[in-house]
Amino acid sequence: MKEIILLKLGEIVLKGLNRKNFEDTLLRCLRRRLAVIGAFQVRAAQSTIYVEPLNDAIDMDETADCVSKIFGIAAYARACVAEKDLEQMKIAAADYLADTLDGVQTFKVEAKRSDKKFAYTSPEISAAMGEYLLEKFPHLTVNVHEPDVIVTVEVRDFGAYIRAGLERGAGGIPVGTGGKACVLISGGIDSPVAAYMMAKRGLELMAVHFASPPYTSERAEQKVVELLQRVAAYSGRLKMYTVPFTKIQEQIREKCKEEYFTIIMRRFMMEIAQQLAAAKGAQALITGESLGQVASQTIGAIACTDAVCRMPVFRPLLGMDKEEIIEISRRIDTFDISIQPYEDCCTVFTPRHPRTRPELAKVLAEESHLDSAVLIEEAVQNTVVRDIQKE
Repeated sequence: MKEIILLKLGEIVLKGLNRKNFEDTLLRCLRRRLAVIGAFQVRAAQSTIYVEPLNDAIDMDETADCVSKIFGIAAYARACVAEKDLEQMKIAAADYLADTLDGVQTFKVEAKRSDKKFAYTSPEISAAMGEYLLEKFPHLTVNVHEPDVIVTVEVRDFGAYIRAGLERGAGGIPVGTGGKACVLISGGIDSPVAAYMMAKRGLELMAVHFASPPYTSERAEQKVVELLQRVAAYSGRLKMYTVPFTKIQEQIREKCKEEYFTIIMRRFMMEIAQQLAAAKGAQALITGESLGQVASQTIGAIACTDAVCRMPVFRPLLGMDKEEIIEISRRIDTFDISIQPYEDCCTVFTPRHPRTRPELAKVLAEESHLDSAVLIEEAVQNTVVRDIQKE
C-alpha cells in the first residue's frame, strides 16, 4: 500500500499576491531537507503539499519527523493513497487504519471531495465509509461530537487519500522569506530559543559565538555546536562564526572600572557581530535577552548596548519569564545541552556589583581607555567559520 505525507499550509495562505513566493520557498526547503533521507516527489495543489516517496525503502517515520520541524507547515499527516473508486477506498481505509482503529472505541468519518467529477458527494462517501468500517471493526461506535479518532477521506485530483487525524506542524513561515539575521549564541538556555523563534518568522540564520580560551574550554564551544545542530533541525543549515574574545576581555578587565565590564563587553560583542553580519548579507542581530533577567538586561543597560548598533536588534524573549523560555527549550530539545556545566565567556570576569542603570557618557568614558578599533579588527580577522547541519 502506497503511503505519502500530506502537508497543510497555515499562515502562507494569507499572503495574497505574495503567496506563490512563500510556497516556492517552502517547496525548495522541503526538497533540500528531504534529499538527505531519499528521493521524493514534492508538489503543491489546493493548499496542500504532497510528499511522495519514490521508493519503498524510505523511512517514513524519519520523513514525518523531518517535515514536522520545517517552518511554514501548519499540520501534516501520513496517508495512504487509493484509487478514486469507492469500494477500493473502503478496503484501503480498513487495511491502512487497522492498528489505529483496533485501539479506539469511537470514530467518525469526514470526507472532502475536491474533485467534483467524483460520482459520490462528501456525505455519501462519509456514510459508506462509516458503514464499512463498522462492519470490519464491530467493537467501534460512531461519535460525531467527540470521537477517539477522525477518519478523513480526501478525494483530490491525483487520487483518494485516507488518514487518521492531523499532527501539528512547526507553524510560522518558511526560512528565507524574512531575510537573514545573525544570532549571538552562547551556551545558555536563552539564545538557542531566540534563534528558533526568529527562524520561525522566516529568517535565515548565521550564528556568532565568542570564545575566551583558556577561560573557556573546547568542550564549551562544542556545546554550542551541539545546540546549533538542534536549532538547525528547524532553521536548516547555517554557519557558526567563533570569535576569539580573550584579549578583549583581558583589556577591559585591566583598563576599565569593574562595574562597567559587562556593558562594555556586550558593546564589543554587538559591534563584532554586526560587522560579521554585514559582511555576509545579514540585516539584523538576534539576542536571547529577557528584560530584567540579569544586570546587562535592564532598560538602561540595553540602551547602552544598542547605542553601538547600526542594524535592528531582535529580542524575541524580551517579555518572557524563565519558565516560558525553558518550556520552549525542552520542546526543541536544547534544554539538556544548555544546562551542561561548561562556562561561556559571558561568565568570565563577572563584576561583583554590575551597573544596572549605566549612563552612556560614563560607559563611553571607560571605553575610551581601550584601542577598540584595533581590538575589534583583530577579533574579526581571526574568526573561525564552520558549517552547522542538524545531527
